[in-house]
Amino acid sequence: MKEDNFNKLETKIDYQFKNKDLLKCALTHKTYAFESRLPIEFNERLELLGDSILDFVIAEQLYKSNKYFSEGELTRRRSSLVSNSFLAKKAKELGIGQHLLLGRGEKKQNGHKNPTNLANALEALIGSIYLDSGIKKVKKFILNNIFSKDYKF
Repeated sequence: MKEDNFNKLETKIDYQFKNKDLLKCALTHKTYAFESRLPIEFNERLELLGDSILDFVIAEQLYKSNKYFSEGELTRRRSSLVSNSFLAKKAKELGIGQHLLLGRGEKKQNGHKNPTNLANALEALIGSIYLDSGIKKVKKFILNNIFSKDYKF
């Protein structure tokens, strides 16, 4: 991935990585890593971390914003906000697909448009921002890029 591609995505998401390797890892699909001659870390571990962080941030926002909702209602709302379809839509809006590093077969199958790949890459991006800058920055990223400031939790 070229440095200018990093810059374009960083501008779009309004976040500049201190460690560009974290961004590259977040955008690396396992098929790309498996086809590489060199050992390359791919995004699945970051995806796990990002998924957990996203769940936490959304649960916190729902809890604070909905004082009288039951645990069941909070859970239902959180589930809809962290669904693969919702995250894939947001990843597409951010243009994440055009930056994905995919193996040849995955490219042929339009993997850059695959909703699962998009949602997973967005979760990995969340994990990478957390590792790069901590909870305050990743929370800002989530609330500004995935949920608009006007979004009602």
